[in-house]
Amino acid sequence: MKNIIAKHKFCWVQKSFLISAILAFLLLAGSLTINHAADNYATKIASNGVSDIILDNVPAMDLDGIYIYGAILFVLFIASLLVWEPKRIPFVIKSAALFYLVRAIFVSLTHIGPVLVQAPPSSGILYRDLVFGSDYFFSGHTGLPFLMALIYWENKYLRCIFIAASLIAGAAALLGHFHYSIDVFAAFFIAFGIFHIARRWFAKDYKLF
Repeated sequence: MKNIIAKHKFCWVQKSFLISAILAFLLLAGSLTINHAADNYATKIASNGVSDIILDNVPAMDLDGIYIYGAILFVLFIASLLVWEPKRIPFVIKSAALFYLVRAIFVSLTHIGPVLVQAPPSSGILYRDLVFGSDYFFSGHTGLPFLMALIYWENKYLRCIFIAASLIAGAAALLGHFHYSIDVFAAFFIAFGIFHIARRWFAKDYKLF
């Protein structure tokens, strides 16, 4: 515990780090707001659902627990990593902000309607907000863990954990009929591109890794 506190004291007293971290959280808040607006927009003007080679051949399964609470555990895990190594806060948060901004752009451009065969809807507000909108392309549940795998690639254990989380989330999205197949498979490629953009745009923060 003393070691963690010492790390935070060392980082937060540096003006450059403080400014970068504050900017990172502001960017994340802004991108999440834009992403939420894009979700609402896409849901409001969504067209009809379309057929899908995987979803048409796999029955919808009740995986809302994995999909929702798995995402919550993932966020808490990321938060714990950043508490442990505060010097990584600016790059991780800015990369996540860029991820959600890019996703908002894609969501606002694609207005495909709901998956034709879905699992029975839950009465939970959180469940409805995260699953039953029309913000399909691309899957954030799949793409964000893979982005973290790329960011933490040098750490073999974290890399494996994040890749596993991405694959589990992608499988749950398909088996639960929460996303179309293209939403899940494209997420890996888009996350890869976002990582390289973030590494170039936020080069000073990336050096802290």
